[in-house]
Order: sequence, then C-alpha cells, then structure tokens
Amino acid sequence: MALARKEDFPNKDIKLADFSKALAHPARIAILMTLAEKKECICGDLVIDLPLSQSTVSQHLKALKEIGLIKGTIDGPRSRYCIDWVVFEKYQSQMEIWMKKLFHFKQDNCCS
Repeated sequence: MALARKEDFPNKDIKLADFSKALAHPARIAILMTLAEKKECICGDLVIDLPLSQSTVSQHLKALKEIGLIKGTIDGPRSRYCIDWVVFEKYQSQMEIWMKKLFHFKQDNCCS
C-alpha cells in the first residue's frame, strides 16, 4: 500500500491542516485567548498568566508564529506578540468553507 505524502494534497488543504495542527494544543488556545484579551503581550506576562514554564511558552509561541497566527517584535530583552488578525480571518474563512462543504454531505442515518 502506498502512503500519501503531504505534498500530494491540494495546497489549501495542507494550509488548513497546518492551521488546525497549530491550534491542536490547549496551551496555544490559551495563548491566543490571552493575546486577544490583552491586545499585545510581553512573553514574560504569558508565563505569569499560564501554568507553563518560559521555555514551554516560547515553544508554543514559535509554533503559532510559524503558521503566521501571531507576530512579534523584540524590544531589548523582551518580546512582544500579538495576533495577526488578517491571517486569522483568512484561516477562519477557509475553515468555514471546508465545514460547509463537509456538512453538504451530512446524512442523518450514517452509522446508526
């Protein structure tokens, strides 16, 4: 049996999967909620707000930044991060389109 490689799928599906993967940890959900509530946040503040070590917070911030959901600046010894709402809205729109397509095939009696 041949294994499908990620690059064999449409680019929009790969990006949607990457977005979902970036959100697939409760710490990342909490980080995004904290950034949304505070508008902008210093990385050290996240460590105070969350039950995570500095290194763990940094790893999660890196994952969110790689997908483009957050952006940040380095100000001396401090790093500031905020949500990139343009990118977030793009992924939200793609997720809504995918869900509508999926629900189009919904059957009430499936597997019952």
